Amino acid sequence: MSKSIAELVLQQGSWGELGDIAGEIRRVVFIEEQAVPIEEEWDGRDGDCLHFLAWRGTTPLGTARLLPDGHVGRVAVLAEARGLGIGVALMHASIEAARSHGHAHVELAAQTHALPFYERLGFVAFGDEFLDAGIPHRNMRLELGN
Repeated sequence: MSKSIAELVLQQGSWGELGDIAGEIRRVVFIEEQAVPIEEEWDGRDGDCLHFLAWRGTTPLGTARLLPDGHVGRVAVLAEARGLGIGVALMHASIEAARSHGHAHVELAAQTHALPFYERLGFVAFGDEFLDAGIPHRNMRLELGN
């Protein structure tokens, strides 16, 4: 694809500000594509999180959230926008937000097919593989240092 990431704009805010759009992206990616049960996707924690949206022009293409404890989750990029660096941009924004909130490390539960993606960002897997919403995952951590 010839589209560049240069056009990408990242927005961060509360669930009240970004939830309608972030929720729609997550619905498409997790509930429709990956068949995550609706009651598992909507875990009641969104109101406590910092949310991120990736936009190209007026089109939202991806989302992520940072929990108060420094976990990153619900990283989702729409199928038509994958491979354009949007996930990397969302992760960099999440990591920088965690750093600015004083977290010593960032953790996440990665779907096992995405382990190489997170490893390229410096995350290291730990613990055993486990199922979340019927999908194999591993926990991963990135030490932030100073």
